Amino acid sequence: MSLWQAIVLGIVQGVTEFLPVSSTAHLRIVPALLGWSDPGAAFTAVIQLGTLVAVFAYFRRDVVSITRGAFRGDKLGWMIAVGTIPVVVLGLLFKHHIETSLRSLYIIAVAMIGLALALAVAEWLESRRKALRGLEQVGWIDAIVVGCAQAVALIPGSSRSGCTITGALFMGLNRETAARFSFLLSLPAVFAAGIFELVKARHELLATQEHVHDLVAATVVACVVGYASIAFLIGYLKRHTTWLFIVYRLALGVALLMLLGTGRL
Repeated sequence: MSLWQAIVLGIVQGVTEFLPVSSTAHLRIVPALLGWSDPGAAFTAVIQLGTLVAVFAYFRRDVVSITRGAFRGDKLGWMIAVGTIPVVVLGLLFKHHIETSLRSLYIIAVAMIGLALALAVAEWLESRRKALRGLEQVGWIDAIVVGCAQAVALIPGSSRSGCTITGALFMGLNRETAARFSFLLSLPAVFAAGIFELVKARHELLATQEHVHDLVAATVVACVVGYASIAFLIGYLKRHTTWLFIVYRLALGVALLMLLGTGRL
């Protein structure tokens, strides 16, 4: 890819990683619409390290507090660790399919629509609840359920933040807490996946100096844009529902199926 393409993909990654719209889907759809080749699962996983840095930067006080608390016996850090187990186990078991057959645009389109419907149900349930819980009220069952929801995000098009926010809303957490817990829960999994793919595919990703420049550019851009995306979503969910993203996912999923059905993609 060219440096310009790498920068565009970095922007796409930064914008969509934290919004419940699926960064993996957009990193497949945007190149397909522009006639570029698929950047691949390894490239996608590595540039997620840029958005990982954005999460650490934005939630640095939370991360420090949770880490210190884990050594004092506080449960939140350990709940995040337990909630990470499902995505690690299933990610290793189905790694080949995730990187190959599941990257089909048909599967991505269906996942976009399916998660939109699940999120719509979660929003409906939230609107009927009289009391919602904050981050300090997150329990072990919440962590396990949201952790399993994160594992569903291994299917390209489903969205890590979309799945975890949906799971958290089903469990009765308020929207802001759902987003914050979603981002904190993503830290171990994204770090592990990014480092694993970088080591495994280093000969391909770092084959030439141009490859290195492209990867670094995309990762840095993803970090900067991702930080802004986190700030936007946290502020947005304090005052609004997720219906904007539900409608967007439905529209994009249907449009993608139409483009595929007519041979445009």
